[in-house]
Amino acid sequence: MLTDFMYVMSLIGSAGFYVPVLVVVFWCVSPRAGAWAGVVLSLSGALNTLVKLWIHAPRPYWTDPSITGRQSLTSFGMPSGHAQGAVVAWGRFGIEWSRRTRAPRAGRVAGWALIVAVVVMVGVSRVYLGVHSAGQVAAGWLIGAALLIGAELLTPVVVPWWRRRHLAVQLALSLAVAGAFFAPMAVAVAELRHWRPPAAWAHAIAAAGGVVGPVTLTDGATIAGILFGVLAGVSLLAYRGWFAPGGTFWRRAARVPVGMAGAGAILGAGWLAGETAVAVFLVHGVLGMWMTAGAPEAFVRLGLARRSVPRATATAVDGHS
Repeated sequence: MLTDFMYVMSLIGSAGFYVPVLVVVFWCVSPRAGAWAGVVLSLSGALNTLVKLWIHAPRPYWTDPSITGRQSLTSFGMPSGHAQGAVVAWGRFGIEWSRRTRAPRAGRVAGWALIVAVVVMVGVSRVYLGVHSAGQVAAGWLIGAALLIGAELLTPVVVPWWRRRHLAVQLALSLAVAGAFFAPMAVAVAELRHWRPPAAWAHAIAAAGGVVGPVTLTDGATIAGILFGVLAGVSLLAYRGWFAPGGTFWRRAARVPVGMAGAGAILGAGWLAGETAVAVFLVHGVLGMWMTAGAPEAFVRLGLARRSVPRATATAVDGHS
């Protein structure tokens, strides 16, 4: 029972939970709040992947036979991506909820207490499952908190500056930001190209169901591509004009299969494109642009949504609107 609970808490702190929720929020509830969260969570994922590659610290169950690894993971462990993402995602949810709620002070306190409890339990679950040490979880929390606070403080400055740039410049900046993460990831992977885990680590990984192999750039190319696609897509969406998320329940619900069909087609094409780092980056860049710009444009053209702001007058990434 306890182990099942920890698996659930771990899931709540994973991209497998955030991404579907974020997509529904962006397409059906609040595009601006979804765009802000999408950009910052993509930044968080890219930063986490980069730091893991540069530090390349083992996971606890790799090195300590007394720890049972309840998940088969072959990526490095420092810092915890679940802990980092939980602070960013749930912290942002709390900030957005606080701005919109009319709950009394006691209700706000209770809400924030629940959010903090979720973030804490996500970290605890990672230690319990043997995939992170307490130090790796604490590092994830600290990095996530710094990123969330920095994003909150810089958004009112960066967004107006960004939206004053020509669209071509915005797209170039999107590529530059993604490249600022992708390039050092590539350097780190190149330096680790001959690295192999010690025999004890490899045995522990295999015992947990993992497959030991060389360090690759696949994860880095994936998250860097998504970061580029999300930044570029939101810039394109703002240029074309934001869409209104309102409408009947069925109009909103119909957006999800339309958007997911396009995403599936892109991923299918990506499978044909191969697994080179450049191909993975490009496919996920296109995927990010579809999710943030292509799908909303399809919603408008199919009559599932209407354009709420005229072309080239909307903000690019504004979670405070």
